[in-house]
Formats: sequence, C-alpha cells, structure tokens
Amino acid sequence: MNRIQELTTIVNGMAPADLRMYYQGGDQSSFWEGIQRSGDYKQDISEIREEGERLLSAPNPPLTYDLFTRFARQGTRLDYEKAYFERRRRLNTFALLTLLEPDKEAYRTALQEMIWSICDEYTWCLPAHVNVESPGGIKGTIDLFSAETGFTLSEIRVLLRDHLPSLLISRIGEEVEARLFIPFLSHEHGWETATHNWSAVCAGSIGSAALLLKESGESLAKVLLKTERCMDYYLQGFGPDGACLEGLGYWNYGFGYFVYYADLLRKRTRGEMDWFRAEKVGRIALFQQKGFLGGKAVVNFSDSQPESTVHIGLSHYLAGLYGDFESPPQSLRSGYRDDHCSRWAPALRNLIWRDPLIAGSDWGEASYYLPDAQWLISRSFHGGEVYAFAAKGGSNGEPHNHNDLGHFILYGAGEVWCSDLGCGEYTAEYFGEGRYGYDCNGSQGHSVPIIDGHVQQEGPDSAAVVLEAVTGEALDRLALELTSAYRVPGLQSFTRTLEWNKQGNRPELTLSDRFTFDSPPKSLVERVVTRIRPELVLMDGREVVRLRAPGSYEQAETGGPEVVQALDDRPGLLIHYDSKLVEPELTSHVFRDHFGKEAAWHAVDFRVKAPGLHANIDFRFQFI
Repeated sequence: MNRIQELTTIVNGMAPADLRMYYQGGDQSSFWEGIQRSGDYKQDISEIREEGERLLSAPNPPLTYDLFTRFARQGTRLDYEKAYFERRRRLNTFALLTLLEPDKEAYRTALQEMIWSICDEYTWCLPAHVNVESPGGIKGTIDLFSAETGFTLSEIRVLLRDHLPSLLISRIGEEVEARLFIPFLSHEHGWETATHNWSAVCAGSIGSAALLLKESGESLAKVLLKTERCMDYYLQGFGPDGACLEGLGYWNYGFGYFVYYADLLRKRTRGEMDWFRAEKVGRIALFQQKGFLGGKAVVNFSDSQPESTVHIGLSHYLAGLYGDFESPPQSLRSGYRDDHCSRWAPALRNLIWRDPLIAGSDWGEASYYLPDAQWLISRSFHGGEVYAFAAKGGSNGEPHNHNDLGHFILYGAGEVWCSDLGCGEYTAEYFGEGRYGYDCNGSQGHSVPIIDGHVQQEGPDSAAVVLEAVTGEALDRLALELTSAYRVPGLQSFTRTLEWNKQGNRPELTLSDRFTFDSPPKSLVERVVTRIRPELVLMDGREVVRLRAPGSYEQAETGGPEVVQALDDRPGLLIHYDSKLVEPELTSHVFRDHFGKEAAWHAVDFRVKAPGLHANIDFRFQFI
C-alpha cells in the first residue's frame, strides 16, 4: 500500500460536517449563547460588536486596478493592503456576529455580500507576492493571504452552513478548489520547501481547507501528502532549542497556523496523525514564554515588532497539551482590532479555545540560553520592577535577517533602554538588493561596532562563534567571536563579551570588546542604539551618557550645549566609559516603521581616539 492509499484509509470514516462538533463541544448554538451570557468574554464581544457597527456604516473598499498596480509601479504595498485587510475584517466581523446573533439580518446580509465580494476578487494574493511568470501565472499563484482566505471561507462555510444560501456554499467550494487545491497539486511552489513561516501558513491553510471541505478519499489524501511534506520543511527551520529565528511575531504567525492545521488533522483522523507528539513541536511551543522581556516588550530580533500581545486561544490550547507551557496573563491578551491583517483563524480561536478557568500569570524570573539560535535571554525582579537583557550571535543569513551579530537589548522599569528597531515598512526594495541600506536591517541600526568604516555583511559566512555561554542565579555571560561579520582588511579578531550581573539593588551589564589588527584602522566606533534621546551628564566630575524615562530635558546654565546636569530622579540608564579612550557623539535618526510612519532612533557613538593594533573597550550600563 502506497502513502496515498494509507492516507485515504486514515481519513475515511469522518466527513467535514462531522468536524462541527469539535468547535464548540458539539452544540454550536449553546456555545455562542453561553459566551454571550458569560462575563469572561464581555470585552471580546464588545470589541467585535463595536467593529461591526463601524463596518455596517462604512463602504466595502474596492480593490482597484490603480491600487493593484502600485507595487509594480512604485514598490509600495500599504495602500492596496489597507483596502485588502479591511475587506477581510468585514468578512471576519460579520461572520463572528452572525455566529453570536444568527437572527440579526443586517449581519447575515453583510456577511453574504462579503463572501460574494471576496469570491469576485481577481486574485486573493497580495500584489507583492504575485508572479506572472510562475506556473499558472497570477491565477496559479498561492501566497500567504490567498491560502488564509481559502481557509477562512472554508471554516465559515462549516460553521455557518445553516445560515448561508446554497449558492454561496457551492461558490466557496468552487473558488477554494480553483484558487488553492488545483494549483497546489498541479505544480511546485517555492514556499513548499521553505524552512520559515511561509511553508506553515500556506500549506497549513490549504491542508486545513481540505480537511474542512473535502470528503474522505484520494483527493483529500493528495492534498494532505503535500501538506505533510511542507510541515516537515517548516520544522527543519527550528533547532532542538525551539527558537524561532524570525522572532515572536512570526512564531505567532507561522507556528500558529501549524497548530491550527495540526489540530484539525488530529481531529479528522481521530488522533492517528498527531504532530503534537513530536518532541520538537513541544519545544517550539515553549518559545513564547522565553521571548518576553517585561510587559509587552519582547526580544524583537529580526523583522519583529518591539511589543507583542498573545493569542490567548492559542496559548490556552498549548497549555492543555504541554505541562511546562506557561500561560500568559490576561493583560497580554490580543484584542480583536490588534491584528492589522485581520486574520480569521486566530480571531476565532481566541474565542473557542479560550479557557476562562486559566488565569495566567506574569512571566517569572528566568535565564535562557538557546544554543541553536545563540540567543541569551534573562529576566529578573528588583525592587518590584522587571529588568531584562537579551543578546544574540547566530548568523547574518537567517530568515528575515538583520545584520546584527553581537547585538543586545536592555529593558528595565517598563522601558526599553537599548533597543532593536525591529521591522520597517515592507516594500519591494526592503526585500531587494537595498535591504541592508535600511537602518532597521543593516548593522548601522544595531548596537554593534563600525570598524574602519565597515558595517557587518550579510550571508551565512558572517557567523558568530560562541566562546562561552553561561546562565546562573547571579550572573549570565555570553562571549562571541565576531570577526567573520566584518570584511575589514587588517582585522585579525573581534570578540565581544556581555556580562549581565543580577546581584545588587538593580542588575548591571558590562560590555567588553577586544580588537586586534594587522595595521591600525583609521577609525573605530562603538555604537549603542536607543529609542530614548540620550544626553551627556556630569556626575561626580565625570561625563557619562544618560538615558532618562521620557519627560523634559532641562539644560543646566553652566553645562554648555551638549552637557547637562542630572536634575531629577526619574528612572534611567547610565553608560559609563573611559573618556581617555573614547569620545561620545550623539546623533538622531529616522526610519519608516512597519506601518509606514516615521519613527525616531538615536545613536550613541563612542569614537576610539587613537585606534592602534589592539583595542580593549569596556562599557558599564547602570540602571538608576
């Protein structure tokens, strides 16, 4: 018996309609009536209803030719995507409100119109992802969002079958078949062997749609066979430590869709196919609790946002599978409007997978070293405040890569003091040859040196060598050899040691860089990146760089244009340095963030006064 025959046998015996019982414990109407009566869902339902009232009075935005072609003409994405995602928000909102209030005609009618409108779209793909030269052309292209759309419509069809006319039921099936199943089975797509979020989201959505739409048989088995192969590739992108190199946002996204598919597969096959039994999957599930610094601040290496919330449904589902999974506090719950892409799958599961009996709690003190990613992350409590530190090695050939070997983040008392800028606005050039000209991607926008005018270079050959990685109750240390990241003639070696001392009233970070050259460089600059405006401060007769919690910046009358006195006791961070060796320069910069808005960042550049064959540069970062 071949694998197709095996899969056909496994999926026989349960039809898509039988999956309805698994969504709400077997009684759909009772579930939705129950959550309306329960105070535990009051905020969720209020957010959905408010959005529904807004959308009922707003027009359905058209996806015009002008919007569609702007990416090809200008390389910009946001204009088309704003209208596209608003249409998905309308679909999701009216579907959820119809589940909550099936007798309200306005919601039901709006839902039916949105289903028809989305089925009429020229393509479900984003313009940035289409390729007329790919097999099947634009119509045969499958991207993240076309796959998600097919999954969304398929799940809505299952859940609301009793409230949809037969024409819409049949059209959903026809469109998903034509736009997903046929091109998926007809030719190979580049993302099928990707070891990052694309394989999980695209294949997971297609596999989920098949489980929800296709009756048992060879056709379903063929889709599952390809989907399972894609999931194998997705998991290959993780080392045994379970770290998501793309960052926590892409863990939510890629691993989330992996879980949504794996859950439906396990249910449809009555447990015979169960990805959750894999040891690596369990370790990946624990990445969320390691990725938070304090509050909503996260370890945002790569194209990741500086702050994140959690999908509470996904978290509670994983808590039910793995005993060492830490459930987050409700304060981190992702609101219905938080996802600017308006994804259906997590929005639905934030309701149906949520367990009101799980209260959750703030992340505890912990130190993690993730050896495959070469990340060190540490959280500790001092004086009722959370302080945290994160640093990375790795390579400059990672998915959603930034050139950032040796980069670090410092968090304390509710502020991120030394920052990672995270992801910028996605444009054609952002993922093109000019990627590392963007400050948020190139090493010029990270807390790493600029050596003889050279920034770090991209590619897997730029890789850190871990000399030491230690975590302990009192001290964490990461020592890295980073010479390969710089193509600097004459550079023999560059090592960086970051020591996080958790003793005392507040923790301190010591950074020690060691350089050896064949011939003296013309310049050597140590850069520290922050989103808080720095200042030079005289303390005990010595200059230090100070970052203060946002507020007024008073200049002392005797301090000169760049030097101010320390005039208040707000929380802050002092950067101590040897003024005989280095001279600080403070500069302000701007980059376009992920939403296309200008955002400020600041560089503290410590210029080595007389670089020679050897340079030993030390800094102490002191919280005050």
